Amino acid sequence: MKGLIGKKLGMTSIFNEDGVAVPVTVIEAGPCVVTQLKDVEKEGYASVQLGFEDQKEQRMTKAAMGHLKKAGATAKRILREFRVEGAEVSLGDTVDASAFSEVNFVDITATGKGRGFQGVVKRYNFAGGRASHGGGWLRRPGSIGMCEFPGRVFKGKKMPGQMGDKRVTTQNLKIVQVRPEENLILVKGSVPGAKGGIVTINEALKKK
Repeated sequence: MKGLIGKKLGMTSIFNEDGVAVPVTVIEAGPCVVTQLKDVEKEGYASVQLGFEDQKEQRMTKAAMGHLKKAGATAKRILREFRVEGAEVSLGDTVDASAFSEVNFVDITATGKGRGFQGVVKRYNFAGGRASHGGGWLRRPGSIGMCEFPGRVFKGKKMPGQMGDKRVTTQNLKIVQVRPEENLILVKGSVPGAKGGIVTINEALKKK
């Protein structure tokens, strides 16, 4: 079972064996409880559902609590599903950071920070217009018009709009340390989202 739900705690740096400072993101990985097992015969695909972070039972619906009690689990705030075939876990099992002790690279998915409504300079790194000699279009997108044919603006044109607050996956992040006793995984580099945000951790698809 090479998947976990976690929480981004923030960034720091640690020193490796050569004395070089390595920037790392600290993730609280699990412990997660197996709340449901899906198989091909019944649901049409195989997956494992995990629950993360305890919360008060009174904040759950009766249907949600009934679902969790089938697995012998307490009230959980976060539920996530991982497409896994042949996972060696049972209903009610606990999965923690030790699952990644032999994994070198991971893919991490989270909701990126919301930036609100932004212009093209911030959103797409447009150069903008000239700042001197009469230039009055410093941070504007410039002309978006077309000729008589096709006589319209193509869909997908880079324009001002909502920036961020989207599901983002950062691939091939190197695991620097795994601390199962503290439920921590330290990965090299940055992870999407703000501090305290929920992340899902999977073994890297493209890099082993």
